[in-house]
Amino acid sequence: MHTLIGRATALDDTFICTYLKGMPLSQTLDAETADLIARTCLCQHVQRAGRIIGRRFDEAFRSLGINNWQFSVLIALKHLRSPTIGELAETLGMDRTTLTKNLKPLARRGLLDVSTDERDARARRIALTEAGEEILAGAKEGWQQAQQAVTAGFPPEELAQLTASLERFRPVDRG
Repeated sequence: MHTLIGRATALDDTFICTYLKGMPLSQTLDAETADLIARTCLCQHVQRAGRIIGRRFDEAFRSLGINNWQFSVLIALKHLRSPTIGELAETLGMDRTTLTKNLKPLARRGLLDVSTDERDARARRIALTEAGEEILAGAKEGWQQAQQAVTAGFPPEELAQLTASLERFRPVDRG
């Protein structure tokens, strides 16, 4: 069976959280608890899977001079059609400051354009340029090959469940 995240049940998660909640912070972590965390830590499993998947997509886009993160930005821009920095940051699950910093190399390459919003001078909008559109068009085949390679071991219903489960993660409302 092909799994990315593991098979912890809701009961296991409740036990783990309850078990760890009762631990005094001053205690050192015993081997049993470390093993429990290593087996069940969602963060660790998702990060590992993300790195493995990301490398596969990086290989697919290398000839275009972009990485998987830059592809994600460009495809989000195409999908959102000239979003504000805040809208794009929310879609990508990151803060605006980090996003702004990471947009600069793409803007320097002429793949996107950052401009002031016509209705709100405080907001900035990001749009794909013609060069950005060309990069996306060139990335399509590589994306398809990488996507097929990454998902090959999953039955369709398991892949749909994984995708739906990941979609449940949304940015935390800080308001």
